[in-house]
Amino acid sequence: MATRRPRKTARVTRAATPARRSARSPRGTRRTSASAPVRRLVTADDVLRLRTVGDPRVSPDGAHVVFVVKHVGDRFDYRTNLWMADADGGEPRQLTSGDSDRAPRWSPDGRTLAFLRTKDKGRPQVWLLPVDGGEATKLTDFPEGTIAGLRWSPDGSRLGVVFRPQADEWTLDAAKEREKQGRSDPPRVIDDPWYRFDGDGYFGAQRFALYVADATSGAHRLVYDGDRLGQFHWDWAPDGKRIALATNRDAYAFAKEWTAELLVLDVDRGTLKRLPGLPKGPKAGVAWSPDGRSIAWAGILDDDGTRQSDNVQLFVSDPVKGGARNLLAKTDWCLVAPVLSDASEVEFAARFCWTPDSKRLWMQIGWHGETQLATVPARGGEVVFHTSGKRQHQLGNLSSDGSRLALVVDAPDRPVDVYVAEVPPAAELQRGGRLALRQVSHVNRELLAELDLADVTDRWVTSADGTAVQMWIMLPPGADARKKRPTILEVHGGPQAQYGWNFFHEFQLLAAQGYAVVFSNPRGSKGYGQEFTRGIHWSWGKRDWEDVQAVLAEVEAQPFCDRKRLGIMGGSYGGFMTLWAIGHDTRFRAAISDRCVSNMIAMWGSSDVYMWPNSYFPGNAWDDVEASWEMSPLKHIGNVVTPTLLIHSEGDLRCNVAESEQVHSALALRGVPVRFVRYPKNTSHGMSRGGPPDMRIHRLGQIVAWWKQWMGR
Repeated sequence: MATRRPRKTARVTRAATPARRSARSPRGTRRTSASAPVRRLVTADDVLRLRTVGDPRVSPDGAHVVFVVKHVGDRFDYRTNLWMADADGGEPRQLTSGDSDRAPRWSPDGRTLAFLRTKDKGRPQVWLLPVDGGEATKLTDFPEGTIAGLRWSPDGSRLGVVFRPQADEWTLDAAKEREKQGRSDPPRVIDDPWYRFDGDGYFGAQRFALYVADATSGAHRLVYDGDRLGQFHWDWAPDGKRIALATNRDAYAFAKEWTAELLVLDVDRGTLKRLPGLPKGPKAGVAWSPDGRSIAWAGILDDDGTRQSDNVQLFVSDPVKGGARNLLAKTDWCLVAPVLSDASEVEFAARFCWTPDSKRLWMQIGWHGETQLATVPARGGEVVFHTSGKRQHQLGNLSSDGSRLALVVDAPDRPVDVYVAEVPPAAELQRGGRLALRQVSHVNRELLAELDLADVTDRWVTSADGTAVQMWIMLPPGADARKKRPTILEVHGGPQAQYGWNFFHEFQLLAAQGYAVVFSNPRGSKGYGQEFTRGIHWSWGKRDWEDVQAVLAEVEAQPFCDRKRLGIMGGSYGGFMTLWAIGHDTRFRAAISDRCVSNMIAMWGSSDVYMWPNSYFPGNAWDDVEASWEMSPLKHIGNVVTPTLLIHSEGDLRCNVAESEQVHSALALRGVPVRFVRYPKNTSHGMSRGGPPDMRIHRLGQIVAWWKQWMGR
């Protein structure tokens, strides 16, 4: 594939925002023109007002689109309800008021919406809502547990439901009985190494399994429970008699993703057939073609765990003969290259779907901080893009005739909203015809009318070995770019993700506080090709650190940067890089490490993610630890003189809180100024973007206070 040339510096301009004036009011607001209302700067408390939308679903006839709106309730809880909009425009209306409603799915005839609601604590159920009027009614009666998804059969007579029961000793009734008797919580007896997952908690031996429920009575029966992790993907065949499954039945599935397989299940007979001739590697996102002749799936070509950094590609297999055709083999695109945000849902999963004629597949691709929608012929051929621009386009679904598509769009000056796209005819689509987008939701309209937001520019820098690295700069609203100010470099987590062109509340908050905010995508990031991501395979802290230093050099050369007030911060892998930076460089006035990785040896056994020895990381944790220790920021902590704020959640199952504890102890013993903020067990690794709202606000307050203490404004 031809390499895309780095772009010139670009600026996002908000057409709806009047020209700015430099004068500020004493309260930190700014009048944008003589007649326009006074706008204010972003605050931490805006977390309480930001709304997010997701899971848009256009109706089979293309007339309506239903979606989920998430907002913060009056008790610092998240509430979700279904909304509907006319695809032709107009004000959307709220469909449900259950405050825990999600995953809407249209019935094939378009007359009924199935969705998930948790009315009784711990017992989500499938509910049905007639679209032409009437109240929602509960369909299923699953016991206490978790429902991960649902899907109508093609004839609308039944639904597939992914459900995991709660273990008997951990049900709410069992907890009440223990409390009544004054007994302790039971110990967890663990035989299976896969017993927890960050954000999902501890589930022990319980697994998600596939059930089929009657669409009239709600009676359900188990049809598949063979996945060792309960993390399978599935789809109905057009005949409604079979189901395709991407699943892993290997005893070592918890650490051997490459042993996944593709099965076809006969729903009524219960028989399973394994598709032959498929390459080894992780498999996910199954989609059966409308004509029944093909099964599409996403995967990585990997037979030993050493290719985990490679592109997630799109394959098509025959449902009887097997085999696999790689539709992206001649490209450097990746189907899983998410752009991180704290104001929208971030999904580390491939999204794709078939056109109704089974001749092409839609997909979303992350590239250079953008997410665009594209199609590719099912028999192989050129990938063509149908969206463009410095924003995120996230795929929803198609109407039955393929003429309309639901999606969500996110941009630096506009948090995520729902759009409907008019799809060009097949012949034009094949030539790369562009989608005509129409916005149908405005969930943050009132809030955005108040805010004075910072603009974003991007540029490219050259690393030590000649690699081009993309970076972004955000100055305070209305700032003089020639005036020196404290500057903060943000490093993203993953590392297999990217920063880019979307709304990021934390960045806007820091800019509103008077800081220049810089963020970039060093080696290890997605969105720049396979070799770029593989650049830190087996070697964190080398090429990625060279890239970060190149970004720092570019920043320090800018007239706005006060080189004596330079800070660095990041979370997860970004926390690792923050600690690595201050262990190898003394230029920083202060640092913030959030949910960090500090001791690579300890990470082997304390994380919910297992690593097969000598796969993504070299060695192991018992008799081959030298390389892991060499990559550990803790080894270099004796060099640190930078005042450091540590943030971690006690409920973090990805990077254990001990990772920050070790850093805190070392810095405290050495007399380096350090503060450790520990959040409670009801918070997880993703707290900054999905944790309890009051905890998110507290975290932002700690960040702002730390920068003010050590760098001023």
